[in-house]
Amino acid sequence: MKDPVTGFDYPAEWVEKCPSPDLLRLAEEGLAVLTSSGTVLRRGYTTGTTAAAACKAAILSFSGVVTSVPIKIPCGLVVSVPVFGLAGNASCKKFAGDYPDDVTAGCEFIAQAIPLTEGIRFIPGEGIGRFSRDTPRFRKGEPAISPAPLDCILLAIQEAIDEQGIPGIRIKLQIPLGADIAKKTLNSRVGIERGLSVLGTTGLVEPWDDHLEESVRERVSAAGRPVLTTGRIGLRFARLLYPDHDVVLVGGKIKEALDVSHGNVILFGLPALILRHINPYLLEGTGYATVEEFAESPDFRHRMLASLEAFKKECPLVNVVLVNRNGEVIGESP
Repeated sequence: MKDPVTGFDYPAEWVEKCPSPDLLRLAEEGLAVLTSSGTVLRRGYTTGTTAAAACKAAILSFSGVVTSVPIKIPCGLVVSVPVFGLAGNASCKKFAGDYPDDVTAGCEFIAQAIPLTEGIRFIPGEGIGRFSRDTPRFRKGEPAISPAPLDCILLAIQEAIDEQGIPGIRIKLQIPLGADIAKKTLNSRVGIERGLSVLGTTGLVEPWDDHLEESVRERVSAAGRPVLTTGRIGLRFARLLYPDHDVVLVGGKIKEALDVSHGNVILFGLPALILRHINPYLLEGTGYATVEEFAESPDFRHRMLASLEAFKKECPLVNVVLVNRNGEVIGESP
């Protein structure tokens, strides 16, 4: 059985330990994760998926009450998201799955739709964060909506107006408690104010930050040629670059994974989490708040290479490979 989101092949013994065919079906569909104990943990929906569902439901509700909508999420799956829509207004509450520390769980997204004579006018409103400074990918004042979820939202809107047979739409999206909930996140540290970020590389929230720690440790400790990666982009390119290795997605649990790894290890992925792990003082004196911003500086490459060299001396069996979002190698252990 394969996870359609990550491409991970579940070992047969994991499948055999699960007593519920219905839960296994969820894992097979990508809506849940199967662990080594046979436990199945549900994935949640990201803020991007939730936003797309609210917008689509608002448009479809011109024809009557809407209680769920199909959404094609960035990883390619089509999921059915519960909503409530009526007369051009819709509400969708964020489903966190079995991720216990999701501070946005249950957060309500509200969309209001008004027909236009042509085109799509999408308005991010109250509770959606905006950038307080320029960043490598966004300008000051722009809404904090990442490219993948924005594409998901616009596709959902287009599908809805095509289904309704209307030429255009004005749709306003709001998160009424977004500003309050954002205070519990790291948004202020990365230059986002007055609301939540609308995110979602895959459209799904992984449940493993706590629940899957044992599974990750088991997978790393059992790996013969481990490649540890920190996120979805790293996972995808690691599978392409190291097809004969055991690629394990460890998220932010780099130390825990390295502690149980054996032999030569490749630590692979985007620079932010990895560089902060190998050099906690990387940003000191730079004037930058995040690694992503610092990466645009002419001083970044020198400090990155120095960090890689120092870490190699400290951990000679760990080879660090850093890539950009296009999968191009930008730094590697000497």
